[in-house]
Amino acid sequence: MFQNPTVPLAPMTPDAVLSVFSYLRAVEAGDTEAAAGFASADPRMHWQLVDAAERIILPVTALCGIDPDPCDDSFALSAVGRVLMNTLGLRASQAGPDAAEEIARAVIAFVREVLTQEECGETVADVLRQMKAVGFGQALEAHPAPTGALSVDPTTA
Repeated sequence: MFQNPTVPLAPMTPDAVLSVFSYLRAVEAGDTEAAAGFASADPRMHWQLVDAAERIILPVTALCGIDPDPCDDSFALSAVGRVLMNTLGLRASQAGPDAAEEIARAVIAFVREVLTQEECGETVADVLRQMKAVGFGQALEAHPAPTGALSVDPTTA
Protein backbone atom coordinates (compact mmCIF):
# COMPACT_ATOMS: atom_id res chain seq x y z
CA MET A 1 0.00 0.00 0.00
CA PHE A 2 2.71 2.50 0.93
CA GLN A 3 6.28 2.95 -0.16
CA ASN A 4 9.34 1.85 1.78
CA PRO A 5 10.08 4.67 4.27
CA THR A 6 13.77 4.65 3.30
CA VAL A 7 12.87 5.49 -0.33
CA PRO A 8 12.05 9.18 -0.79
CA LEU A 9 8.51 9.92 -1.94
CA ALA A 10 8.01 11.70 -5.23
CA PRO A 11 6.84 15.23 -4.42
CA MET A 12 3.17 16.01 -4.77
CA THR A 13 2.13 18.64 -7.29
CA PRO A 14 1.55 22.16 -5.95
CA ASP A 15 -2.19 21.87 -6.71
CA ALA A 16 -2.42 18.56 -4.84
CA VAL A 17 -0.67 20.02 -1.78
CA LEU A 18 -3.01 23.02 -1.69
CA SER A 19 -6.09 20.85 -2.24
CA VAL A 20 -5.22 18.24 0.39
CA PHE A 21 -4.19 20.65 3.11
CA SER A 22 -7.19 22.88 2.45
CA TYR A 23 -9.41 19.81 2.80
CA LEU A 24 -7.65 18.73 6.02
CA ARG A 25 -8.04 22.22 7.51
CA ALA A 26 -11.74 22.34 6.55
CA VAL A 27 -12.39 18.94 8.16
CA GLU A 28 -10.35 19.90 11.24
CA ALA A 29 -12.29 23.17 11.58
CA GLY A 30 -15.64 21.42 11.13
CA ASP A 31 -16.42 23.37 7.95
CA THR A 32 -18.41 20.64 6.19
CA GLU A 33 -19.44 22.92 3.32
CA ALA A 34 -15.84 23.82 2.44
CA ALA A 35 -14.70 20.21 2.91
CA ALA A 36 -17.42 18.99 0.57
CA GLY A 37 -16.37 21.59 -1.99
CA PHE A 38 -12.72 20.53 -1.88
CA ALA A 39 -13.67 16.84 -2.06
CA SER A 40 -16.02 17.31 -5.00
CA ALA A 41 -13.38 19.34 -6.87
CA ASP A 42 -10.93 16.42 -6.70
CA PRO A 43 -12.45 12.96 -7.23
CA ARG A 44 -9.11 11.44 -6.19
CA MET A 45 -9.10 13.27 -2.84
CA HIS A 46 -9.11 9.98 -0.93
CA TRP A 47 -5.88 8.90 -2.67
CA GLN A 48 -4.36 12.38 -2.31
CA LEU A 49 -5.05 12.12 1.43
CA VAL A 50 -3.38 8.70 1.62
CA ASP A 51 -0.37 10.24 -0.16
CA ALA A 52 -0.29 13.14 2.30
CA ALA A 53 -0.74 10.76 5.25
CA GLU A 54 2.25 8.79 4.03
CA ARG A 55 4.31 11.98 4.08
CA ILE A 56 3.13 12.85 7.59
CA ILE A 57 2.98 9.48 9.36
CA LEU A 58 5.83 7.45 7.92
CA PRO A 59 8.71 9.87 8.53
CA VAL A 60 7.70 10.24 12.18
CA THR A 61 7.11 6.56 12.85
CA ALA A 62 9.96 5.27 10.67
CA LEU A 63 12.50 7.29 12.65
CA CYS A 64 11.35 5.42 15.69
CA GLY A 65 11.90 2.04 14.04
CA ILE A 66 15.37 2.52 12.57
CA ASP A 67 16.91 0.08 15.03
CA PRO A 68 13.82 -1.93 15.97
CA ASP A 69 13.87 -3.53 19.38
CA PRO A 70 10.62 -5.43 20.00
CA CYS A 71 10.76 -4.39 23.66
CA ASP A 72 11.12 -0.71 22.83
CA ASP A 73 8.25 1.81 22.49
CA SER A 74 9.80 3.11 19.26
CA PHE A 75 9.36 -0.33 17.69
CA ALA A 76 5.67 -0.17 18.59
CA LEU A 77 5.26 3.32 17.09
CA SER A 78 6.93 2.20 13.87
CA ALA A 79 4.57 -0.79 13.67
CA VAL A 80 1.56 1.43 14.37
CA GLY A 81 2.61 3.74 11.53
CA ARG A 82 2.83 0.83 9.09
CA VAL A 83 -0.53 -0.58 10.22
CA LEU A 84 -2.19 2.84 10.01
CA MET A 85 -0.90 3.41 6.48
CA ASN A 86 -2.04 -0.06 5.38
CA THR A 87 -5.46 0.58 6.91
CA LEU A 88 -5.81 3.97 5.21
CA GLY A 89 -4.77 2.53 1.85
CA LEU A 90 -7.16 -0.39 2.22
CA ARG A 91 -9.99 1.94 3.22
CA ALA A 92 -9.34 4.17 0.21
CA SER A 93 -9.41 1.09 -2.05
CA GLN A 94 -12.64 -0.25 -0.59
CA ALA A 95 -14.68 2.90 -0.04
CA GLY A 96 -13.28 5.10 -2.78
CA PRO A 97 -14.08 8.82 -2.59
CA ASP A 98 -16.44 8.20 0.34
CA ALA A 99 -13.38 7.44 2.49
CA ALA A 100 -11.93 10.96 2.22
CA GLU A 101 -13.37 12.32 5.46
CA GLU A 102 -12.47 9.18 7.42
CA ILE A 103 -8.88 9.32 6.13
CA ALA A 104 -8.68 13.04 6.91
CA ARG A 105 -9.89 12.44 10.47
CA ALA A 106 -7.24 9.73 10.95
CA VAL A 107 -4.51 12.11 9.74
CA ILE A 108 -5.82 14.89 11.99
CA ALA A 109 -5.92 12.52 14.99
CA PHE A 110 -2.33 11.47 14.32
CA VAL A 111 -1.21 15.09 14.08
CA ARG A 112 -3.09 15.95 17.29
CA GLU A 113 -1.75 13.01 19.30
CA VAL A 114 1.80 12.78 17.99
CA LEU A 115 2.92 16.04 16.39
CA THR A 116 1.35 18.93 18.30
CA GLN A 117 3.12 20.44 21.25
CA GLU A 118 0.29 21.62 23.46
CA GLU A 119 2.67 22.87 26.12
CA CYS A 120 3.88 25.42 23.57
CA GLY A 121 0.35 26.38 22.54
CA GLU A 122 0.72 24.66 19.17
CA THR A 123 -2.50 23.47 17.54
CA VAL A 124 -3.34 20.97 14.81
CA ALA A 125 -3.99 23.95 12.53
CA ASP A 126 -0.46 25.25 13.24
CA VAL A 127 1.12 21.90 12.37
CA LEU A 128 -0.99 21.54 9.22
CA ARG A 129 0.05 25.05 8.09
CA GLN A 130 3.71 24.17 8.63
CA MET A 131 3.33 20.90 6.73
CA LYS A 132 1.49 22.64 3.90
CA ALA A 133 4.29 25.19 3.56
CA VAL A 134 6.97 22.48 3.49
CA GLY A 135 4.99 20.31 1.06
CA PHE A 136 4.27 23.28 -1.19
CA GLY A 137 7.93 24.27 -1.24
CA GLN A 138 8.94 20.72 -2.18
CA ALA A 139 6.22 20.61 -4.84
CA LEU A 140 7.40 23.88 -6.40
CA GLU A 141 11.00 22.66 -6.48
CA ALA A 142 9.90 19.46 -8.23
CA HIS A 143 7.31 21.12 -10.47
CA PRO A 144 8.55 24.66 -11.18
CA ALA A 145 6.20 27.20 -12.71
CA PRO A 146 6.70 27.92 -16.39
CA THR A 147 9.09 30.73 -17.25
CA GLY A 148 7.34 34.08 -17.06
CA ALA A 149 4.55 32.89 -14.74
CA LEU A 150 3.51 35.18 -11.89
CA SER A 151 5.01 34.32 -8.54
CA VAL A 152 2.34 33.81 -5.86
CA ASP A 153 2.73 32.08 -2.52
CA PRO A 154 -0.70 30.59 -1.70
CA THR A 155 0.59 29.13 1.58
CA THR A 156 0.36 32.60 3.13
CA ALA A 157 -3.35 32.88 2.37
